[in-house]
Amino acid sequence: MAAETEEIRGIGHSVRRVEDDRFIRGAGNYIDDIHLPGMLYMAILRSPYAHAKLNGIDASAAQALEGVIAVVTGELMAQHNLAWMPTLSGDTEAVLVTDKVRFQGQEVAAVIATDPYIAKDALELIDVDYEPLGVVVSPDQAKAAGAPLIRDEKEGQTDNHIYHWESGDKESTDTAFAQADRVVSLDTFYPRSHPSPLETCGCVADVNPATGQATIYMTSQAPQLIRTVFALVAGLPEEKIRIVSPDIGGGFGNKVPVYPGYVIATAASLLLGHPVKWIEDRTENLISTGFARDYHMHGEMALKADGTMTGLRVSLDADEGAFFADAQPSKFKVGLFHIVSGSYDLPTAHVSADGYYTNKAPGGVAYRCSFRVTEASYMIERLVQNAAYEIGIDPAEFRTKNFIERDQFPYKSATGFEYDSGDYQGAMDLALEKVGYDQLRKEQAEARKEGHLIGIGLASFTEVVGAGPHKDYDILGIKMNDGAELRVHPTGKAILKISSQTQGQGHETTFAQIVAEELGIQPEDIKVMHGDSDDTPYGLGTYASRSTPTVGAATAMVSRKLRDKARKLAAHLLEVSEDDVEFEAGRFTVKGAPDKAVTIQDVAFAAYTNFPDGMEAGLEGVTYYDPPNLTFPFGTYAVVVEVDADTGVWKVDRVVAVDDCGVRINPMIVAGQIHGGLCEGFGIAAMEQITFDEEGNCIGANFLDYLLPTAWETPRFELGETVTPSPHHPIGAKGVGESATVGSPAAYVNAVIDALWPLGVRNIDMPLTSGKVWEAIQAAKAG
Repeated sequence: MAAETEEIRGIGHSVRRVEDDRFIRGAGNYIDDIHLPGMLYMAILRSPYAHAKLNGIDASAAQALEGVIAVVTGELMAQHNLAWMPTLSGDTEAVLVTDKVRFQGQEVAAVIATDPYIAKDALELIDVDYEPLGVVVSPDQAKAAGAPLIRDEKEGQTDNHIYHWESGDKESTDTAFAQADRVVSLDTFYPRSHPSPLETCGCVADVNPATGQATIYMTSQAPQLIRTVFALVAGLPEEKIRIVSPDIGGGFGNKVPVYPGYVIATAASLLLGHPVKWIEDRTENLISTGFARDYHMHGEMALKADGTMTGLRVSLDADEGAFFADAQPSKFKVGLFHIVSGSYDLPTAHVSADGYYTNKAPGGVAYRCSFRVTEASYMIERLVQNAAYEIGIDPAEFRTKNFIERDQFPYKSATGFEYDSGDYQGAMDLALEKVGYDQLRKEQAEARKEGHLIGIGLASFTEVVGAGPHKDYDILGIKMNDGAELRVHPTGKAILKISSQTQGQGHETTFAQIVAEELGIQPEDIKVMHGDSDDTPYGLGTYASRSTPTVGAATAMVSRKLRDKARKLAAHLLEVSEDDVEFEAGRFTVKGAPDKAVTIQDVAFAAYTNFPDGMEAGLEGVTYYDPPNLTFPFGTYAVVVEVDADTGVWKVDRVVAVDDCGVRINPMIVAGQIHGGLCEGFGIAAMEQITFDEEGNCIGANFLDYLLPTAWETPRFELGETVTPSPHHPIGAKGVGESATVGSPAAYVNAVIDALWPLGVRNIDMPLTSGKVWEAIQAAKAG
């Protein structure tokens, strides 16, 4: 009889993160920890101008500095057909400038030296002849008559317009507005922000001149995809390229794109025959790598007299920077922004979007959310809250009146999404109960009589994650499916290789728990490998809250594939028909005779030593998962603030966040992810912003100007959860809490405006600094 085993601790258990053992001991392996024999160091010279013609570069003094091996310019890159490269959005981007600079911080030249400090010093010796040009720093300026043409090198490009994109039914939406009893509108700007990972971007490129093998250690969230892109850019055979992403000190979307520094370092290694390391500093990261947001949005809502929503119309201008480099599915020009209908039963909606080139860094990324979903959630929740105020309905009651009801699922949204499941009222009811909403409204009314400004803000969101089904989702034509490879050794221990790249989410723990749930192997006995393109299955990587819905699903599927084979082996060992074998918690038993059993470890050993005739030896397999649909996590956040009308200072009293991400694989890790998202939402609402002056100078190029919330400012978070499993998801889970961020900026802003509404303040753009709030109060008082 098989021995009893201890509890497996698969899905639903707060297993301690195995990654933390090495991290808390300082034993993580990051890019800057990599040192190779003969390694050289690279530093990049960046433009001080946002828009300027490049008349010439004199690098002779830099080249003469002792320790400098080479100075790389755009002219040299052009000789090897590497001056330009494709972006993930199908545009082109300069690797090193050959004609003109198009944003402050753009790469102009690079120095390769024997020491990183020598490389930095040599940058100051390079003399660049710039001829300043007119600057464009907003979509309004980009589309103005006579605006400077930013992409004049592109054949047929006569203005700064990139694309026009629409979703929904314009005709029926126009009809709904024509028949509406009331229309409310909102203009709002979601400003540019930055993911600001603790570790900046960098790489170590090692091209072996004898074999042509290129091994590139890189801060990449998508090593498999980047390998393919490198093959397209550099013309190297893909089998000769190995991308290795070791431990990553945070990504949040910032480490998805291919940056010029990666390409320059690889070209330098190829030409010089030495490994080349490049690590950017904080300012370089903030001004030149993938930003988030920067959407100028206009929304309108059509209503019946009783407050029923009958139509939604949203238009936006997207500031894409100097190159269109968004990392998002090819056919969706503004990502999945058309989820902007949110949690509401809208009969019709129409979304239109236009993208524009400006003199800013490119690369809108999915910053702690799916593709542009945060912007969409912010737009609809700000509009809903304002509509409630304008028509005189309590914001919670207004949402209740217009929520998609539970028995309406699966629900086809007005912009084409098929929501799989949801209980929006249940999530909001729990949030209202936890925050004490009814009592708070009474206290708010009493406080206002005494001149105290208390605000209560809500945000109910529906996110869309898990891209995606191959018929609609690809990047550069590569379908957004992901893989998992699982091998169980003769002793019953296992190795799982996944196509996603962990950047702090705890994949080494949670993905082992999925295998534990399906096969009954202890999670400690499962090694999870990732980040090496030579030793992991192909996939599109980690971003947009898609790891668990795709790679987690692939892990479950391959585990079940192995379990099916293990059942056959168990039947062979137990000398019964396969139909008579039952499985539970790592044990195969005979129906009606539970004492007659073998463990998964017994079966694993038999797979290599005692398998039936006609069966292939081994217990291993690989699965590539093509999701049948996206998944739709949701929730409601409630925020209570106090505002000082004399100073504009506002402070957060309460934050209640209720999330529904389906069955939670590891509740402890989910809670951590939610706390991180809430902190990010608070930071965006209160202090984070990258802006630009009229000359295109970046304001926010360091952590003195670009403020991140610390433990001192961050409020306390109170969490709640509901569980509405997705019928499509093969592990009964929608995600691992990565949805937790989309509603939070709107909730904070809604709370502040709720406090100020009686004073006549109708809207304020983020971040809500005390000065901005004070100015809004004074403007409202002035009439």
